[in-house]
Amino acid sequence: MEQESQLARLGLFDARVPRYTSYPTAPQFGNAVDPALFSSWIEAIPPGAEISLYLHVPFCRRLCWFCACRTQGTSSDDPVIAYVETLKAELALLKRHLAAGVRLSRLHWGGGTPTLLQPSLIRDLAGAVFDVAPLAPGAEFSVEIDPDEIDAARLDALAGAGMNRASIGVQDFDPEIQKTIGRIQPYELTRDVALMIRDRGVNSLNADILYGLPFQSPARIADSVQKLLSLAPDRVALYGYAHVPWMSRRQQLIPSDAIPTPQERLRLSETAAQLFEWDGYEAIGIDHFARPEDSLAIAARTGRLRRNFQGYTDDPSEVLVGLGASSISRFPQGFAQNVSGTSEYTRAVRAGQFTTHRGHVFSGEDRLRGRIIEALMCDFRVSTTEMIRRFDTSEPQLQAMFARAKAQFGTMLRLDADGFSIPPEARPLTRMIARAFDAYDQSKARHSAAI
Repeated sequence: MEQESQLARLGLFDARVPRYTSYPTAPQFGNAVDPALFSSWIEAIPPGAEISLYLHVPFCRRLCWFCACRTQGTSSDDPVIAYVETLKAELALLKRHLAAGVRLSRLHWGGGTPTLLQPSLIRDLAGAVFDVAPLAPGAEFSVEIDPDEIDAARLDALAGAGMNRASIGVQDFDPEIQKTIGRIQPYELTRDVALMIRDRGVNSLNADILYGLPFQSPARIADSVQKLLSLAPDRVALYGYAHVPWMSRRQQLIPSDAIPTPQERLRLSETAAQLFEWDGYEAIGIDHFARPEDSLAIAARTGRLRRNFQGYTDDPSEVLVGLGASSISRFPQGFAQNVSGTSEYTRAVRAGQFTTHRGHVFSGEDRLRGRIIEALMCDFRVSTTEMIRRFDTSEPQLQAMFARAKAQFGTMLRLDADGFSIPPEARPLTRMIARAFDAYDQSKARHSAAI
């Protein structure tokens, strides 16, 4: 309780802060990045480079109430078929601007529900992707799978296309909680889909689970975690439910008075984390867990862990190209985001244009501060030596930045001869500590709770 009191004094239970999957964060994007600049960034990718590619499919058969992603419901395949044709046109446009010999180090299909696609569409879209750039040796092709929207034929098509990592959203297995968040997904269904995935030689399985959902208690989340562990996922993301009804109107269907308090959220996350670690998983960053032999755990142990819009990754590529409505791309020069509306996105692509409508060009200390924040989120440590080697900075400048953070967080930060670190007992504060290095005004952005 003494630790909880100290965290409370530092404002953990009241703060709303970014998740820092990018720096600067998406609310800071402006109109400085347009299709012409995006095209020039694509053209600057060297021949033979390895890049990451993200495809966004924004359709769902059901709109889960807890979800704040950019999605739209459909009971028909017609809009999905039309959207895939637009994605293929965007892929063809990308190919025209891309240098020869580029390969994919990572390919991810997200949404929405990518497994809405029928087998023929899966094969068609995968063929269009690989016509632009093949998978590099050792590449990872991952797909987000909804157990309610998948069958043997679609899994066969995905495995045949090269999927070697599948990601299943679990959220929680408790029936009352599932009903309250509009996501009915029995354990038995999830178990059967996991077995079907393994049976097709897809040996890498990710799962997402949430804490902070309405009616959750330590006993209930423990039961859900134990059920999840029975599926033996290779990686688990333990995300805090972000209740943002001002952004996602669906969340207004969730009773706010049933949502755990910030103090209860901390205990829920600690209960789940303890169970994962007891079962042999290694903690990765602030909210992931992985088997020791998983590549993410190896990256964390060897200082190669990175952070991007999908969370933690071991992807070494400096370029992530996002295709589809609302997708975000990352380049050494900055960030670029596609227009969000599918109709506007479709019109632009069909006219032969990229749909970039906002983004950010790196300037000043963006890269330095971005790397400091990434190091904190990934390693809980910042090295002065690394920062001086990689960026145009000096030891006095860094020490001044570190001292300001130390003045704010006191004993929750440990300064040493080569930088500073966050001790284990202070790690719930990581996103708040990261914010101390954020030079942008966060007052107008309504972020999720710090815990």
